[in-house]
Amino acid sequence: MTSHSHFLLLYLFLMSSVICQVTEFISIDCGGTSNYTDPITGLAWVSDNGTIMNYGKSAEVEIPNGNMQYRRRRDFPIDSKKYCYTLGTKERRRYLVRATFQYGILGNGDAYPKFDLYLDATKWSTVVVLDASRVYVKEMIIRAPSSSIDVCICCASTGSPFISTLELRPLNLSMYATDFEDNFFLEVAARVNFGALSKDVIRYPDDPYDRIWDSDLEKRQNFLVGVAPGTVRINTSKYIDTRTREYPPVKVMQTAVVGTQGILSYRLNLDDFPANARAYAYFAEIEDLGANETRKFKLQQPYFPDYSNAVVNIAENANGSHTLYEPSYMNVTLDFVLSFSFVKTRDSTQGPLLNAIEISKYLKIEPRTDSQDVTVLNALRSLSAESAWTNEQGDPCVPAHWDWVNCTSTTPPRITKIALSGKNLKGEIPPEINNMETLTELWLDGNFLTGPLPSISNLVNLKIVHLENNKLSGQLPKYLGSLPDLQELYIQNNYFSGEIPAGLLTGKVIINYEHNPGLHKEAGKKKHSKLILGVSIGILAALLVVLIGSLLFLRNLQRKTSHQKTAVQGSSLRVSAKPSTAYSVSRGWHMMDEGVSYYIPLSEIEEATKNFSKKIGRGSFGTVYYGQMKEGKEVAVKIMGDSTTHMTQQFVTEQLTEKSDVYSFGVVLLELLSGKKPVSTEDFGAEMNIVHWARALIRKGDAMSIVDPVLIGNVKIESIWRIAEVAIQCVEQRAVSRPRMQEIILAIQEANKIEKGTYGSQKLHSGSSKAQSSRKTLLTSFLEIESQSPDLSNGCLVPAAR
Repeated sequence: MTSHSHFLLLYLFLMSSVICQVTEFISIDCGGTSNYTDPITGLAWVSDNGTIMNYGKSAEVEIPNGNMQYRRRRDFPIDSKKYCYTLGTKERRRYLVRATFQYGILGNGDAYPKFDLYLDATKWSTVVVLDASRVYVKEMIIRAPSSSIDVCICCASTGSPFISTLELRPLNLSMYATDFEDNFFLEVAARVNFGALSKDVIRYPDDPYDRIWDSDLEKRQNFLVGVAPGTVRINTSKYIDTRTREYPPVKVMQTAVVGTQGILSYRLNLDDFPANARAYAYFAEIEDLGANETRKFKLQQPYFPDYSNAVVNIAENANGSHTLYEPSYMNVTLDFVLSFSFVKTRDSTQGPLLNAIEISKYLKIEPRTDSQDVTVLNALRSLSAESAWTNEQGDPCVPAHWDWVNCTSTTPPRITKIALSGKNLKGEIPPEINNMETLTELWLDGNFLTGPLPSISNLVNLKIVHLENNKLSGQLPKYLGSLPDLQELYIQNNYFSGEIPAGLLTGKVIINYEHNPGLHKEAGKKKHSKLILGVSIGILAALLVVLIGSLLFLRNLQRKTSHQKTAVQGSSLRVSAKPSTAYSVSRGWHMMDEGVSYYIPLSEIEEATKNFSKKIGRGSFGTVYYGQMKEGKEVAVKIMGDSTTHMTQQFVTEQLTEKSDVYSFGVVLLELLSGKKPVSTEDFGAEMNIVHWARALIRKGDAMSIVDPVLIGNVKIESIWRIAEVAIQCVEQRAVSRPRMQEIILAIQEANKIEKGTYGSQKLHSGSSKAQSSRKTLLTSFLEIESQSPDLSNGCLVPAAR
């Protein structure tokens, strides 16, 4: 077979390959009004108007550069949103992606545009227009990560963001393969044709892959300056064999520059540098050298130890003249200003030669939003007819999140909120929603959703759920009540049925379940809730009695131990600058005020209450009466309902072991600090507030803040905690968590021993020890105390006030 036959077969093979490539080209005229074929390149261009892009507006470009695709541009709104084009790809195939920008003449007062360009979630570049007539070209070489990619415009800092063209060009075989392509794209910084015959770029059809090769005759700021003296331009019409990795076009390799004085040097700026880069140098010996002529040279600048010592002999390296030799610098660090030079070796007769260069920056690929989350979002979009929100493109989170989602700032981003209230969703909630572990808020109310609630047991971060005003049905899963962070659940106006999980009725969750005809609370739940509320109120009264009396007992004990005498002041009640928090009564009354004990005869209490004539409430442990002391101070007096009970007698007996002014705790006096007359205490709202106030302080480990200030420093904190521990357990919701009376008495005895320094010398008796071991102690679990009993009304459960 002749050499002409070989070339013919090669030509036919290349032509068939090129034809296949062209059919896969995507060429979008952004802002164009119609489809057309470019008369220069012969490539088909499609308009993005209406079908590919639904945002922004088409704008005419004043003084375009002559090419049809630059007669118009697409302008986007100046806002915080992103505007994306989606291009179909074949996963793991390499592509050249190109976006171009020509603004045209700026109007009066217009600012030069500056905005960001993204490919998927990776910031590609910041487009800065400094010359309105120039076409700015941004190219990226990628290995497609999936079946499509998104090119997005966003985040304008000045002027209006815009785009002129968007192109996708598939590459062949192993072109531009790198060791790092799983994690890095290649952002093209320079692609230069040296020795060019004109200022025109070379592209398709001369380059079958439609790469744009800039002419070295192009004059613009900081582009190929610092040319060495003696640099000449040469060219040939002979065919150049370019069948190597990157297949540069023959037309590019038919021209070159030669350093006749032994050196070639240039300087140019590299956008978005410094960075790590891959650099390509393209050499072909296109001069016919004599038998005694040689061309040998080295890379002098920049200096790379692995490359600069190598001698380039083009004809020898390429196995002949008119054949491509393509050394590449796989991973080198380059500055923003690149100065490079080649110098001939001492034994070379000819100066260095250069046909073309190509420099690309390694750009780290940023991960897109978690694919499991995206699957759910796409499923939800499919439940509604096309509208603005369903047409949002690009990554849901990066560089700007869709209007109806919120995202984390983690890598990869995750969805934290879905807000689709009243979006005309029809169908069932996608079951894949259970994979969205970071979801905290779900708003799907006001739609036409049907079917059961899918499993959301994995959504441990879920706080707020709105499913009201839909057509959802089926039973509520029991695990809903155990979702650890759930705070609000709205399911009213649906068709749910069965029992409401008990965990949703503890008061921890705000729940509205009205107008679900088949939905009901567990049998006996309402009655049981009332019983809990009543028992809790009764226990609360005991708590107040025990806490107040025990603290005063400890104070009196301390006074006796330290032999401090306190004057007893007559029968009148002094008004204190600091209000007392609690009082206790024996046959008369003792009040602690500013460290001094005051005695109030029972007769004065009877006089103040007019012989206990005005009853203002009743609790489980006694009746509450209104009274007014001589100086006008209003008080409430509570009398224990049955002071002869075994509980009271045992309590009194224990206290009589010490000679004390306190003989009985049958009466409790509470000062009304507000200065207003007391209202009915049937619901004991004030007592509830006291409990929540005390709980809040104890949760913070601050038991001393609930103690009368006069006791601070005079009693041991261990004894205070022992009393506070048993007192707060008295108002636990679950009966099994509340102490028996003998345990309360035991706690006071232990506090007594702590004060006297004898605690620890004896062990608790077995019964009490067993009871205590069944509950966590307050010192180790005060942060886990449950809320007070809930308030039920109209099918809506809200937490008790704190």
